[in-house]
Amino acid sequence: MKIREALNPSAISMNDSINNFKVIDRQTFIEFLEMLRKDFLDNPESWENKTLPDFLEALRSYNEDIQGYYNKLKQDINADRPNWQTFADLFTGA
Repeated sequence: MKIREALNPSAISMNDSINNFKVIDRQTFIEFLEMLRKDFLDNPESWENKTLPDFLEALRSYNEDIQGYYNKLKQDINADRPNWQTFADLFTGA
């Protein structure tokens, strides 16, 4: 299950390659951000938050809720000790 679907089941999910991309370090996070940028340019209709203010608000909101998402999926992740994948999850959700 994707973050977006867990927190907003009616939302359109992003490209599966983005959702399944493993972010393990700074370099893969850079690659992930490029994939997001390309997806936005290629598929803007599938993005819920199309403006920077809307995206930043969603990013803030997901940051508040992400621990609940991890707990719901029984993932042993502490959002207070984020890693590169946590940042990718936040951006994907926003």
